[in-house]
Amino acid sequence: MLNQNSSLSMLARFVAAILILAASFMTAMVFGAADTTVKEIWLAITSTVKTDTITMIREIRLPREVAAIFVGAALSVAGAIMQGLTRNPLADPGLLGLTAGANAALALIMALSPSAGYLAITFACFIGAAVGVILVFGIGALKKGGFSPLRIVLAGAAVSAFLFAVAEGIGLYFKISKDVSMWTAGGLMGTSWTQLKIIVPFILVGMLIAFYLARQLTILSLSEEVAVGLGQKTSLIKLVLFIVIVLLAGSSVALVGNMAFIGLMVPHIVRMIVGTDYRFVLPMSAIIGASFMLIADTLGRTINAPYETPIYAIISILGLPFFLFIVRKGGKSFT
Repeated sequence: MLNQNSSLSMLARFVAAILILAASFMTAMVFGAADTTVKEIWLAITSTVKTDTITMIREIRLPREVAAIFVGAALSVAGAIMQGLTRNPLADPGLLGLTAGANAALALIMALSPSAGYLAITFACFIGAAVGVILVFGIGALKKGGFSPLRIVLAGAAVSAFLFAVAEGIGLYFKISKDVSMWTAGGLMGTSWTQLKIIVPFILVGMLIAFYLARQLTILSLSEEVAVGLGQKTSLIKLVLFIVIVLLAGSSVALVGNMAFIGLMVPHIVRMIVGTDYRFVLPMSAIIGASFMLIADTLGRTINAPYETPIYAIISILGLPFFLFIVRKGGKSFT
């Protein structure tokens, strides 16, 4: 009876989260520099009617909010995986070099191959994200005890600063600073259906693999020795999950640029709701992360309309105090 009650309680939490996501999406679609109606949104999605407002919804606002959903989900799931793999409550793609590495790679390919297609840019971001996180953990491995949460975060800060400087240097040398800055400023403006068709499959594949390995990740997050004792191929699982993190973080940077703190905040909030079982943490992180990104984008478009407030700034205002709180508590109050 207790198990049945627990299952019903968990189902209710997921239903509530999905309702919040739906409400966040509808709010994001209705409000903006040009307010729209629910009827216009419905016509834009379900019909071929063409008016100026419906065309704006269909070609500008709808792809933007779809991007917000997938980026929020991707970064949140990537952050949850990183925290589980490293057992580090401060792990986040934006803090441990992944987004900075993707940013540097993006600047490099824009400089060396200005005519590169969006798919090539995406793969460059994957490679850059992998290089960024390898540098961070490589620095951590140089010294005994280097994988402590604080030391890894310090290494991440140093590597991120270096890679951002590399991107800026490339931009200045090749005189493409404005292009690089516009791409990596951390925003959803200008997102198109063409970009989504390339990026979304990578995010979906990454999340599906993560959900499939959620049980193994739960055991790894508790004890690697137990995982080995249960016959898990820990090295293979870690490698696959590392590739998943790179896919999710690299895709996000290719689509919206730099975005820190989402992967830090959302998994901690989710563990307060569903506990520490990653079979629940990962899908709930995807739902809550998508809702969070939609709300942040809506605020960015409305608090100073018709001008747009950078979504990165809004998330950072919330994320930095949260980061400091986690540092103070050591993550213990959220597990």
